[in-house]
Amino acid sequence: MLDKKTIDIIKSTVPVLEQYGEKITTRFYQLMFGNHPELLNIFNHANQKQGRQQKALAGTVYAAAQYIDNLEAILPVVKQIAHKHRSLGIKAEHYPIVGKHLLLAIKDVLGDAATDEIIDAWGNAYNVIADAFISVEAEMYNEAASQKGGWDGFRNFIVDRKVIESDVITSFYLKPVDNMEIADFLPGQYISIKLEIDGEEFTHIRQYSLSDAPGKDYYRISVKREAGTTNPDGMVSNFLHDVVTEGEILKVSAPAGDFVLDTEKNTPVVLLSGGVGLTPMLSMLKTVVEVQPVRKVTFIHAAANGNVHALREEVESLTSLDNVNSFFFYDLPTEEDRKNNNFDVEGYVTQEWLLKNIPTLEADFYFCGPLPFMKSINRSLKNLGVKEERIHFEFFGPKGSLEESVNKEPVSV
Repeated sequence: MLDKKTIDIIKSTVPVLEQYGEKITTRFYQLMFGNHPELLNIFNHANQKQGRQQKALAGTVYAAAQYIDNLEAILPVVKQIAHKHRSLGIKAEHYPIVGKHLLLAIKDVLGDAATDEIIDAWGNAYNVIADAFISVEAEMYNEAASQKGGWDGFRNFIVDRKVIESDVITSFYLKPVDNMEIADFLPGQYISIKLEIDGEEFTHIRQYSLSDAPGKDYYRISVKREAGTTNPDGMVSNFLHDVVTEGEILKVSAPAGDFVLDTEKNTPVVLLSGGVGLTPMLSMLKTVVEVQPVRKVTFIHAAANGNVHALREEVESLTSLDNVNSFFFYDLPTEEDRKNNNFDVEGYVTQEWLLKNIPTLEADFYFCGPLPFMKSINRSLKNLGVKEERIHFEFFGPKGSLEESVNKEPVSV
């Protein structure tokens, strides 16, 4: 527990963290990777290069300072990050390294303003916060390893099938090399894939949502090819698309993630996705059909056109069921799309359309996709009066914010 003086000092730094948070976290990663380059085998290089990880960490540190006297308030955030850490293989021994370099970064950025008293207070606070993460993650590691079909770390899986789903998305069906059972998962969860790419000094780890329903003897991920191979995101996705073939071995973590469908509820559910954000949504849709056959579900997907719309047939095969309804939005439909009636609405998912076509605003809403898409959906749902507890979403990558100003320009997905 922290004493009142320490808490008061930490809270006094909140305005400073709001102003300098990203500078501190940027410097933190520079210092830490400079002294411990081996950690680049764990951290996502793309998120580092694009500044997403620095921004996310700054937000976490800021929240921790705000709620230092009530850390229970940020427990959901702790658990969300802990899922990522467990899937990446971050362990308790990494936390002292992080703490050391975070304090160095605070001192480096703030200079004389970071007095010994402030540094000592943050050192004490960090230890309390780190203990919370370590405790939560220890439980997750134990659960992942001890569950039926579970394991610790990374396990070898063979690419049993590789299926091209669209011009930009390919599915990989993964089965364990040892032919033993695999851990079950909750619809919406993801796995981590660890790749060793020729010519790369460090390994690359990426999380991919599971795109099929639980209960199979395989895991399926559906990966979007990112444009270009010069950025880390593009390098990994292009490697999977172009180099990895059926029969190859991939290292896979046990499923993780807290963005999951609540199957304890029977309320209507609305699943909204943009682009490759359909992967967790499809897992949720299939699960509702299999285990909640009378629960009403509306599936809404936005894509540029039929060339990039993946797994459409799987959704269409379920729309004959009484409890399933689906809508496809294309903002750049091709002539073939028009000829074959491949879509329902031309344009974007708008607040007005949702108001007219959603059966009830008392449904539970789940959505995932590009950030502009998610901001627009989040804003629309809130404007329509949907309660906060009925709004659920997932970021691909570090946690961001949907509350900042929304880009008014439409964005193709």
